[in-house]
Amino acid sequence: MTDTPGGCPTPPPPALTSPPIPRAPVCYDDVCITCSDQAVAVTVVELLPDELAVVDTGVSHEEVSVALVSARVGDTILVHAKEAIAVIDPSQAAPAAVGGDLR
Repeated sequence: MTDTPGGCPTPPPPALTSPPIPRAPVCYDDVCITCSDQAVAVTVVELLPDELAVVDTGVSHEEVSVALVSARVGDTILVHAKEAIAVIDPSQAAPAAVGGDLR
């Protein structure tokens, strides 16, 4: 520290450091990196206005957004967080991924 003309010590300047480099989340075991949920395969039973659809989860019917896909009634779609993210061949859906809660 050095003294100023008024006799008060001045602190040293802060050390120059670079900000931390942001690290991307790491994916593992086919799990969503943002919320740890997996996409669920469901069947479209009704198309609604505003890019919405009613789907059969195997447990209940739920309303989801189909804004990101070109889905038709009868299609099997993958849904994550109430948003359809893909139209798939139902034979490609893993048994554990079919049905369930879409929230």
